[in-house]
Order: sequence, then C-alpha cells, then structure tokens
Amino acid sequence: MMTHREAYRVMLQGYPDVLNIEQMCEILKISTKTGYRLLKDGQIQNLKIGRSYRIPKAHLVAYLIQFDPSIVQA
Repeated sequence: MMTHREAYRVMLQGYPDVLNIEQMCEILKISTKTGYRLLKDGQIQNLKIGRSYRIPKAHLVAYLIQFDPSIVQA
C-alpha cells in the first residue's frame, strides 16, 4: 500500500524539481490569485527570484502532508 507521501511523489513525477506558480496552481487545482496568497502568507515555502516565485517540490509536498496527521514525517 502506498503512503500519502509516496502518492504525492508519484503525482508530481512529471514536474520539474522546482515549480513555477502556474505549475503549483495546476497541481493544487487553484487559481493563481489563491496561489500567490499561499506564497505571500508563507503557507508554502518558496524562493523569490526577481519578480517571480519558485517552489521546490519538496516544499509543496510538505504543505500537502501537513493536512493529514496520519503521515509520519520521515
């Protein structure tokens, strides 16, 4: 049986290791306005390079698994 953490890794397998805002919003199925709010509020750790945001996949996975307490942080 696959854990949620493994499922997220498989789900994100086709994406680069560092995502842009559009890719993050596509994965989360949210608007870019909501995506920018998540980043600006610090809910998803990110890198701001110039005027653009970059989101490491590991940080997106960390954001997703925080909502499921049954996942053991490894």
